[in-house]
Amino acid sequence: MLSEKVQKAILDQINLEFSSSYTYLQMSAFCEHKEFSGCANWLRMQSQEENAHAMKLYDFMLMRNCPVKLQPIAAPDSGFESIPHVFETALRQEEHVSESINKLYKLAHEENAFAAMVELQWFITEQVEEEKTARRLVAQFNMIGDDPSAMLDLDRTLGERKPEDEDGE
Repeated sequence: MLSEKVQKAILDQINLEFSSSYTYLQMSAFCEHKEFSGCANWLRMQSQEENAHAMKLYDFMLMRNCPVKLQPIAAPDSGFESIPHVFETALRQEEHVSESINKLYKLAHEENAFAAMVELQWFITEQVEEEKTARRLVAQFNMIGDDPSAMLDLDRTLGERKPEDEDGE
């Protein structure tokens, strides 16, 4: 079984992943309300991916015979200024999740929780990709500026995103 410290930290990470899912869903609603259905679709898919990440940790806890006690999820911020602001917020969120995963990995190492370290390696790799994607989208929105036709083209492209597989990969 995992140490109490590692269990608590993983439960906190599960909460953060569910919170991220909830935040992406709020972002999706904002974009849909602004008639950017492609952005809304992309963000909804991202919400589902974050949910899958939480479930991956949830299942890990159960496989290690650890109790799972879910925590409350705070209401996400809904005060976005613009579509580009949504994606800037998404990048900051991904950076925060990466920092949290890194701290959890460090704790797992300190506590000799080798199975947790192996599980968390997947998350570390995933976060590199998540940050890269968010950073690319922020750069694209910055390049577009206030060009309406370019915004519509990017919205159309983001609308082509399909759901990930069931493992969140």
